[in-house]
Amino acid sequence: MATHQLDVHPGTVTQVFSRDTPAVLAVDPGDTVVVGSLDASGHLEPQSTPGEVRPLMFPNRRGHCLTGPIEVRGAQPGDMLAVSFEALTPGGWGFTVAGRRDDAFTRSLGVAGGTAEWLLWDLDTETGTGTNQLGHTVRLQPFLGVVGMPLPEEGEFSTTPPRASGGGNIDCRELVAGSTLFLPVTVPGALLSVGDGHAAQGDGEVGGTAIECPMTSRLVLDLEPNPPLETIHALTPTARITFGFDADLNAATAEALSAMLTWLQSLLGLSRTHALALASSVVDLRITQIANETWGVHAVLAHDAVVRAD
Repeated sequence: MATHQLDVHPGTVTQVFSRDTPAVLAVDPGDTVVVGSLDASGHLEPQSTPGEVRPLMFPNRRGHCLTGPIEVRGAQPGDMLAVSFEALTPGGWGFTVAGRRDDAFTRSLGVAGGTAEWLLWDLDTETGTGTNQLGHTVRLQPFLGVVGMPLPEEGEFSTTPPRASGGGNIDCRELVAGSTLFLPVTVPGALLSVGDGHAAQGDGEVGGTAIECPMTSRLVLDLEPNPPLETIHALTPTARITFGFDADLNAATAEALSAMLTWLQSLLGLSRTHALALASSVVDLRITQIANETWGVHAVLAHDAVVRAD
């Protein structure tokens, strides 16, 4: 299997999902790609003071600054693309900003209509910590917020909402190095784009941003011939994960839990109702994010949650 290097420059980035965007790299299933990405906004330089305007990759910004698309030869709709995160290394800086929105949610928190507040972070990958200008230090848990493919329909689509078809802006903090994300292929060649590096994020991404940062990601792209599910799911070092995405929180929750029940049935040979009874004891439901127009919910089943007697 080959290893490819995909660096960031104007010819290797996109800010929309479109089946008509030409691939910037073609790989075979099982190949490794070392991908560079800018932060979600596409900053070419870090801010030196909070809120400072710095040059962007796309001066007329429409969406996340993503690297790609990457063609996986032979991938076809109906296949399952396995994206394995071998290593995720943040750049040396990042930012978090809150208070930029004025909507019902921010009004309920008392932060709408005011001045946006920024945290600028110095990121130390050796110690695995980030420190902001106010003196707060946090542990890093880097992952990519956006990993996705275009919709099969013609046109250009926003990178903001996550989608059950092709993934995208999933923003799941569980997808750390050592994890594999499984995405249903939407278009011939897959045309995968990645970016929106997060050095750390809480479940929910409650302020609208995480620690947004550049990222270098070592990914293995493969096709999974026998996936346990036909929907988006993941294996992490600690757990199995299923996802739900919907503007209705109840619908997103049901989507994530339904997929997990199907997985439990397959793993343990259970009826669906028995699977639900067991899930009530061992499955965690978490709010993935509330920041992206569509609710994200993920269901988590720890690898050691259930021991089956032979």
